[in-house]
Amino acid sequence: MDSPFHSFENLFLQLGLGTSPEAIEGFIREHKLPSDTPLAEAPFWSDTQAAFIRESLSEDSDWAEVVDQLNAQLHD
Repeated sequence: MDSPFHSFENLFLQLGLGTSPEAIEGFIREHKLPSDTPLAEAPFWSDTQAAFIRESLSEDSDWAEVVDQLNAQLHD
């Protein structure tokens, strides 16, 4: 069985963030992380958002791929 595909827009919606291309680009531009800061430990997440990110990655959920993409963009 194939995992559902989740877009960046879906991830931002899940995280309670703006989903327009401008909102996503702005978020990424404004929230760059040092290379040694794990995504889930970024100071701008709420506890709920951080837990979702942590669980997505640790459980290798169907969200993991797009969370990895966000991680790469924020650490670029």
